[in-house]
Formats: sequence, structure tokens, C-alpha cells
Amino acid sequence: MVPHLVTALTGPINELEQRILDATPVIERWFRLEWMEHTPPLYCSVDIRNAGFKLAPVDTNLYPDGWHNLSPETLPLAVQAGQAAIEKICPEARNLLIIPENGKPSSFYLASLQRLEEIFRMAGLNVRFGSVDPAVKRSVSIPLPDGEKLTLEPAQRVRSRLMLKHFDPCTILLNNDLSAGAPGILEDLHEQYLLPPLQAGWSVRRKSRHFECYEEVSKRFGKLIGIDPWLINPLFARCGEMDVTAPTGGEALRTHVDALLAKIRRKYKEYGIHEKPFVIVKADQGSRGMGIMTVHDARELETLCQHKPARGPAEPVQDVIIQEGVLTHERIHDAVAEPVVYMIDRYVVGGFYRVHADRGVDQNLNAPGASFVPLAFDGGAHLPRPGAKVGASAPNRFYMYGVIGRLALVAASYELEATEPDSLLID
Repeated sequence: MVPHLVTALTGPINELEQRILDATPVIERWFRLEWMEHTPPLYCSVDIRNAGFKLAPVDTNLYPDGWHNLSPETLPLAVQAGQAAIEKICPEARNLLIIPENGKPSSFYLASLQRLEEIFRMAGLNVRFGSVDPAVKRSVSIPLPDGEKLTLEPAQRVRSRLMLKHFDPCTILLNNDLSAGAPGILEDLHEQYLLPPLQAGWSVRRKSRHFECYEEVSKRFGKLIGIDPWLINPLFARCGEMDVTAPTGGEALRTHVDALLAKIRRKYKEYGIHEKPFVIVKADQGSRGMGIMTVHDARELETLCQHKPARGPAEPVQDVIIQEGVLTHERIHDAVAEPVVYMIDRYVVGGFYRVHADRGVDQNLNAPGASFVPLAFDGGAHLPRPGAKVGASAPNRFYMYGVIGRLALVAASYELEATEPDSLLID
């Protein structure tokens, strides 16, 4: 299923699609050369917004869940990508330890872990789950809806290795974003591969740093295929640490919002876009703290900052990023939708549309009430079809999503290199 666009402003996107299709050999060669110089994260998901006049990533997750929302037909792609990744990292690997999020897992998260286990088991690894949550003292078998069970065991540190009882892994896969910081049990694991590395966690990572890297990537890519990088890049500004509820912090935030909105208006005027520009204000670190706010005018901040955050505990003092808002004009059954692309190593392995009937075109769709429709990558639909009518071909639309997702993946590799401490290098 492909959502339809409910806007007449499809000219720039159709032109972008045509440019990408015409330049496919150049694009794929460019990606190959990038991966010769840079190492992609083991896995990644990218939220993309299609405004009809602009297609851009708005969030890049280095600890993706939601694997169960991918179409079952994409499983062979994921398995092959997993095999390629493991062969490159540790060809002799036999055992893989997955570290899930702390706390009581939801049924949705358990389903995602089950699919992740299936992917790497079929890639040829013995897979077990080890928790670094101090509350997990003994092995727990959790029933799953399909009648299977997922066993969660307490991880143990034995000298410089992390293991389970009678299970010594070569590679450790983090599916825990480390929002509360990296626990000591995960530090200095020089004898094992820890993927993604600790600096990918939110104790170190910043969204602004990622989008700085993405801005660099989009400029190079824009020059490669002859497009304005703005068509694939959301403008942003980093405010630094501030108390958004304090008068001085609120004033600084309003100044940054005004400046970014002015830049967006200029681009809208350049392209003849008559939509009302907006920005997204959110915490620069992780998803906790200040809620995600949609702002059309800096004067709205006075009211918004007085309310408690929509998600997470109140943490008024924090780094703040202001990001150009990208409308989503895609619809599935009259509900707004946005594509989410999943990758393992350098390969696109599937994705889904996040759909929310109660949200608007300028709002965050990653909220309670969202539903998910798998991207139809089955039957080879992930391959582009040259010659198809621009804007009407599902495979071409999916290929375009995959290109944008991989550009964000390149940016993530730059980001991890820039924050890699010597103490985390594995000889």
C-alpha cells in the first residue's frame, strides 16, 4: 500500500524523484565509496516526512524497536543484511547477546525483540537476551502472544567480558538507548564487540550533532545530483542548555525560533510554497524531558512552556534543538502517515508507515494511538523501475525513501566517528 499525497505541491518531489532515478548508478557508486571510508551502525531506523515539496529525515534512531511492524516478506532481506554485517565484524561469531531496554517490557517491545532474535538466529547465531537492569536478579520467561516464550537473563561481568551463565558471546547487540547513562557493566569490554558503541547512547549523543553531520551529507549529495540540499534537509538550530520555563531561557528560545522561521519563510518564498511554516522544539538529548512542541509563531512559546511535557518527567534545564517542521501530506485511509525506513548495516531491509488518525499534518505522529502499515517491499518492490510515471510508482517512491534513509545512515556513521573515544576502540 502506498499513501496518496493530498497536495498539489508535488512538482518539486516529482522532480526530485526523477533526479534520483536518473542518477541511480551515480548514487549507488557514491554510497559504495562512502562505506569504504566509514562504518555504518549495525542497525538504524529513520523517520521521514514527505511534504510534497520536500522529503527529509526528522529523526534517526540507533536503537530501533518496532521490528515486528515490518512486512514478513522482508525477513530474507534482513537476514542477508545481518549475515553480511556479522561476517564483516566477527566472521567466527557463534553467540550473540542482545541487551534490551530496562524495566518491564510492553507487549509491542517483546514482539520487536522476538523478530530481532529471529533475524539473527536465521543469520546463523545463537541468540540470548541479557538484562543490565539491576532489578533483574534471575532468569525470567515471558510468554508471547503466539505461544512462544522470551527468556530474559541477568547479564554477568566476568573480568573483561559480559556473559550469561554458560553463554559467552563474541558480539553484544545493544537495544537499550542508555538514556540514564552507560552502566559500568558495559564499560571497557575490549575483548568483545559492543554494537552500537556506547557513544551511540543518549548519555553522549545529541540530535543537533547528528543533523550537523546530515547537513554536510546533504550538501555533498545535492551537489552530486544537482539539487538544492534544502529539499532533503531540515534546517535546525541548537539553543544550548537553558531553562525553557525561566524568563531568560524563554526569551532566548523565542529568538532562535524567530530566526529559524525567517529562514524557512525565505525558502518557501523561493519555491512559491504557500503553506504556513513551523518548527519543532524538542530536547536535544533522547526522547525524555521536554515534550515535542509544534510552534508556528514564537509568541506561542509563552503558553507552551507553561505546560508540562507531553512525554517523560519534567526536566526544565536541558539542551534544546529547534528543527524545521516538515509537513506530512501522505495519507492512508484519510489518516496522516509518514514512512519509517529500517536498515541493517548498509542495506535497507524494510519499513512501515506510521499512521495516526488523531494527529495533524504538522504534528508528531510517534504518539499513543499510532498504527503501522508495512511498506510493501515484497515481490522486489524495493527496486526502482526506470520509465515508470513519476509520482505514480510505488517501487520508485520506496527507492527514494531508501536513499534518504541511507543518507541519514551515512550521517550517523560520521556522528559516531566524531564522538569515538580512544578508550572504546577495539584492537
